[in-house]
Amino acid sequence: MEDKNQELSGEFAKLLEQDNIKIPQVGDIVKGRVVAASKSEVKLDVDGILMGIIRGPELYNEVEEFANLKPGDEIEAAVISAENENGELELSFRLVGQEKAWNKLRQALKDKSTVKVKIVDANKGGLLSRYCQIDGFLPVSQLAPDNYPRISGGDKSKILEKLKSFVGSEFEVTIITLSEEDNKIIFSEKDVWNKRQKPALDKYTIGMPVDGRITAITNFGVFVSFGENIEGLIHISELAWQRIDSPSEMYKVGDKIKAEIISIDGTKVFLSAKKLLKDPWLEASAKYKIGQVVSGIILKVNPFGLFVKLDDEIHGLAHVSQLNFGAAEKITDLFQPNEVKDFEVVSISPSEHRLGLKLAGDKTTKSAKAKSAEVADEAKAEETEAVKTETAKEKPAKAKKTESAEVGEEKKEKKAKTVKKTK
Repeated sequence: MEDKNQELSGEFAKLLEQDNIKIPQVGDIVKGRVVAASKSEVKLDVDGILMGIIRGPELYNEVEEFANLKPGDEIEAAVISAENENGELELSFRLVGQEKAWNKLRQALKDKSTVKVKIVDANKGGLLSRYCQIDGFLPVSQLAPDNYPRISGGDKSKILEKLKSFVGSEFEVTIITLSEEDNKIIFSEKDVWNKRQKPALDKYTIGMPVDGRITAITNFGVFVSFGENIEGLIHISELAWQRIDSPSEMYKVGDKIKAEIISIDGTKVFLSAKKLLKDPWLEASAKYKIGQVVSGIILKVNPFGLFVKLDDEIHGLAHVSQLNFGAAEKITDLFQPNEVKDFEVVSISPSEHRLGLKLAGDKTTKSAKAKSAEVADEAKAEETEAVKTETAKEKPAKAKKTESAEVGEEKKEKKAKTVKKTK
């Protein structure tokens, strides 16, 4: 029987030689017709002579043309073994698929077209993304506004939690970096979003009012969605005319808000809510006068002074130099938020939205008075020392005058005696 098999094998080899059929070698790409296909393996008829099989990890069915194969379909595969345990060609879709995937990535970079990636993991810097089993990275900075983790206070654990929620999702992205040598691919979702935003933004101009809904709140402002999924930012300084410590004090996500477009920079839109409100500072000079004593609530204590609420819309600043306390004292020990104090208006500038205050009445502290006394004592001591110095300077002169007088008297006396002897 063994002799018979060897004889048939030899005859088969002769037939191959007669028809000039080349036996595929490892690394070759062959084209075959699907004979059978399942989730675990695909069998190919190669040139009507050889049978090839693709199985396990070599199926690589993430490439569209390798998925949903059926009998009769023609497909390419790479040879990874000329003969397996069953005498078949061991083939791979994975090797061919990877090269096809790289080609698509190269073309997408060149054309600036989009591809879809699957999010497989996340870290604090962004999302680990996969295109046809080729790994890349989608940084946080390249996420579209809808997916950007805007977490109030910048809590890193909450940011990571938000990023982790995207694992398993598919994102449409562009490619901004492709380095095959370093196996480095950087994707951008923001670029795709920007391209879609541009046409929608063309109908908007600076000064146009919009009705929107707050989508996110941060320490520096609120994000507002309006129109055809356009998003703009209202900076904290543009939310209201008065000073605000945190936007969350006034708004919550989902609130409706009216605003005015104040800037469009590419696809970045900046809005102002206070532009649509009457400026209370226009009447501030009529309501408050220099020298007027007013009652105010201390909102915040800073090293340079106090922020003081005079009414719901006008806030003033009492500079540290206007609070009359000693150098050894701390402003945080003397004043606390929510305290009510009387202040005197010392300056007002409605155009600059500024109002200066000082502590009203004789609020000089004991330390300040002691300091004044010390200064007075020092001045008195300096004066006394100056007198002493001046006195010390005068002494030699007086001594010199006395000495001169004595010498003169002595000369007079000698002259008188000489005159008597002559007589």
